[in-house]
Amino acid sequence: MKQLADIIKLLDPISLKEMDRVKLQNRTDTKFVFEADLLPQILDDIKEQYSILEIDNKRTNSYKTLYYDTKNLQSYFQHHNGKANRIKVRFRNYIESNLNYLEVKFKNNKGRTIKSRSKIGQIETDLSEESKAFIEENSFYKGDDLLPVLWNEFTRITLTHKSKNERLTIDLNLNFIDYSSKIENSIPHIIIAEVKQEKASVDSDFIRAIKAYHIRTSGMSKYCVGTALLHPTLKSNTFKERILKIKKLKNVRRAVA
Repeated sequence: MKQLADIIKLLDPISLKEMDRVKLQNRTDTKFVFEADLLPQILDDIKEQYSILEIDNKRTNSYKTLYYDTKNLQSYFQHHNGKANRIKVRFRNYIESNLNYLEVKFKNNKGRTIKSRSKIGQIETDLSEESKAFIEENSFYKGDDLLPVLWNEFTRITLTHKSKNERLTIDLNLNFIDYSSKIENSIPHIIIAEVKQEKASVDSDFIRAIKAYHIRTSGMSKYCVGTALLHPTLKSNTFKERILKIKKLKNVRRAVA
């Protein structure tokens, strides 16, 4: 089997500046969750159609995220309960490019994701007045009601289609840390791939390629699943299928090994 490091060397590179044509801050997202061992073959299947983001000669990029929520986890439970027009608030550090943003993600009742973000100096564990104002301007939350809840670290491969307005993010080596208790849980055997398009369409080379492996769409919020994994007594019925899939794929990997 080809190794991931060897496959990503075969893709044509694209710079961060060239990525501007597919910012897609207002978009639709289609997610897939699958076993990490399949990733090299899938990338080999699509290497002619996509370019890969390269920063300082690196084609895998590290991300660190701090999610905020209310004391009673309103953001978590709104997602759990299937509420449309929901918000997630997070700080994200793009490590290789040395950029930090405060991001507010709004998922509307038409299934579109609208992201607002503000460039900042560093991740804040105490919200500044400027950050509170930005959150209140772009969401229904009050800054004073939000607390840091969950750290999330992962590695990302970012691809752009060579001819279509499509971006593909592939997240691996996921790790979650509870902000208060420091309890940690890693799921390196799982890949979360997300196709970002201006308008949802199955006319995607990646979607066609992944369906050949009988992998279906599967929503998975890193914030919600990470929180549920770290807090098994927390109500998580809606995420039960995702959590069972994570455990099943882990057992498959052990059996193969």
